[in-house]
Amino acid sequence: MDTKSAVAVLTGTEGVSGVIRFTQSGDGPTAVTGTVTGLRPGLHGFHVHAFGDTTNGCMSTGPHFNPYNMEHGGPKDEIRHAGDLGNLRANSDGIAEVAIQDNQIPLSGSNSILGRAVVVHTDPDDLGKGGHELSKSTGNAGGRIACGVIGRQGED
Repeated sequence: MDTKSAVAVLTGTEGVSGVIRFTQSGDGPTAVTGTVTGLRPGLHGFHVHAFGDTTNGCMSTGPHFNPYNMEHGGPKDEIRHAGDLGNLRANSDGIAEVAIQDNQIPLSGSNSILGRAVVVHTDPDDLGKGGHELSKSTGNAGGRIACGVIGRQGED
């Protein structure tokens, strides 16, 4: 079976950093694994953004990756941006371990996430259910504190 791999090295403000790996076998779900350090303990929004452009830091990564023009939601919701991966939970030492699987972030094809960016936010993502004016577009997850471009890894 054809296995594809990608990696994003996160850099950010206030010492936040990490490495996120993406692996997909065939047309199956994409596994997302890694570690982010330097976070404030608690929940932090975690998304794939549309652009792999970090010329203006994380601000130039654009909106959440949303090829189907949906409203913001949680990773288990039927209506959501493809890039809506929910929240990371940082422990009391500010470390978040990532281990999720998602069907909407392939590493090949017309909706591939290669060349896009992964972003960690300051605040929790309310998964589109918070009632705030930004809930249906960003999950009201606050500022962007770390990001990295998703690049191919290994051999194709």
